Amino acid sequence: MPFASAHALFNLSKLAVWWLRLGIGIERNRPGHPQQNGRHERMHLTLRKETTKPAASNFLQQQAKFDHFIDVFNNQRPHEALGMQCPAEVYQPSTRSYQGLPDIDYPFHDKIVVVTQLRTHLFGAQED
Repeated sequence: MPFASAHALFNLSKLAVWWLRLGIGIERNRPGHPQQNGRHERMHLTLRKETTKPAASNFLQQQAKFDHFIDVFNNQRPHEALGMQCPAEVYQPSTRSYQGLPDIDYPFHDKIVVVTQLRTHLFGAQED
């Protein structure tokens, strides 16, 4: 799942943190209960069946299978939830432009550093 990370602070992935900063709420299902998100799981089943069964011979051919699926899903396949219209028929771009996110403002006592290299020495050890 791209929204959760078992080894991250509060189990939030970088994608989840970015979405939260954009004001997008994250809803999680109870572990082991995929039926709580049935429509999403069903779309993944269709995606898997149509793009990976069988898998393509190489990366470029596999990408072509995904691209074809996206075209059919958005432009050719009617969706019951959309009154039997295709997503491309009802899509409207947002009237708001994406402005990016402001830099995070840390309290004055925190020091901002950029980590550029992993150090493998123990705490307290100094490098020359």
